Amino acid sequence: MKADQIAVQLYTLRDHLKNVPEFAETCRKVAAIGYRAVEVAGVDHAVVPPAEIRRICADLGLAICATHQAGDAILNETAAVIDTAGAMGADLVVYPWPGDLDFTSEAAVADLIAKLDAAGAAMAAAGMRLAYHNHQHEFRKLGGRLILERIYQEIPPARLSAEIDTYWVQYGGGDPVAWCRRLAGRLPVIHLKDYRVNDDNSVGFCEVGHGNLDMPAIIDEAGRAGCRWFCVEQDTCPGDPFDSIRLSFEYLAGRCVK
Repeated sequence: MKADQIAVQLYTLRDHLKNVPEFAETCRKVAAIGYRAVEVAGVDHAVVPPAEIRRICADLGLAICATHQAGDAILNETAAVIDTAGAMGADLVVYPWPGDLDFTSEAAVADLIAKLDAAGAAMAAAGMRLAYHNHQHEFRKLGGRLILERIYQEIPPARLSAEIDTYWVQYGGGDPVAWCRRLAGRLPVIHLKDYRVNDDNSVGFCEVGHGNLDMPAIIDEAGRAGCRWFCVEQDTCPGDPFDSIRLSFEYLAGRCVK
């Protein structure tokens, strides 16, 4: 991992992205911390247009490594999603969340896989890639197989890449290192999200390198898998989210190769 491969998921800063001036100021702070890339999410494109996002990021030297778009839109309005990503200058679109999908239903899971396959084919034809972001839901077994295994087995790499989220893999009972290994060649971006046990014995999010996950092993295995972007995400922060993303960046920058 090199320093210019460290990105931040803007969903972490979603409360500071409500209009164009806020978006610009947030990106300025992100760049000042040292980040050189962002993953765009948590933004209302009717208020902060994709072309403005592209301009602001370019002016600050921030690459747009990927964009999360609404899952229903990706599956059912793929052409519009392609246009939005193109206006941003992004070539990697991530399916972020399965909504209220019934993961106990064979028909529902089969329909999701078929629609992801079709959307991925359309994006490939447009010169883009579609990736799938996991939570814990996909670690449910259906027909004797993990649903996440089935998604990647039934859709070829040319039509679906992976965005492994390390926290949710751990939460679902998986091994983040092993999942990086098994997705070698189709893991362009990883969400580095740390996992800790709190004083009340609940589990929760924390800054990268400050939790229980073996981040050095995860980073090394993701690198061997061909990962291009190492993206910090923290769904909730204990205080100012800019302090949290700074701590995560400082930890990761200390692990970079020259």
